[in-house]
Amino acid sequence: MYRRSFITMAASAMAFLGGGTRAATPTKMTVYKDPNCGCCHEWSQAMAAAGFSLDTRDTDDLSAIKAQLGVPADVQSCHTAVIEEYYLEGHVPLEAVQRLLQKRPSVRGLAVPGMPSGSLGMGDDPQASYDVYAIPSGTGAPYVFMEVRPRKG
Repeated sequence: MYRRSFITMAASAMAFLGGGTRAATPTKMTVYKDPNCGCCHEWSQAMAAAGFSLDTRDTDDLSAIKAQLGVPADVQSCHTAVIEEYYLEGHVPLEAVQRLLQKRPSVRGLAVPGMPSGSLGMGDDPQASYDVYAIPSGTGAPYVFMEVRPRKG
């Protein structure tokens, strides 16, 4: 009798706290990329493997997408993704995307300028070192949101 009551109460508490067995709806991500770019494909596949629902759009005019989203020229890279109210420019690591969605800072997006070796989609380089920048909403210069540094052996 007590066991059944405990199980019922525990299940009710889990459902109330959002810890039930319902599957979470994957967060939708739209990725704009060059149809011939392998690293963009690799980055997209990593996001899909992490559970994001991808809408991949091949385009020959990425500059129009970047202009529409307001991606500053000095942080641009090879592909642009949109997730909820944010954009992700370039090879933004999964950890940074997860932190962005968890903390929800007042930014327009995150960017990894260029195509750093060892960044997500650009091969596995344990010596990879680069910064992920946050682009503030409104005025202000991009600032370092996260540092990626060499892995320790």
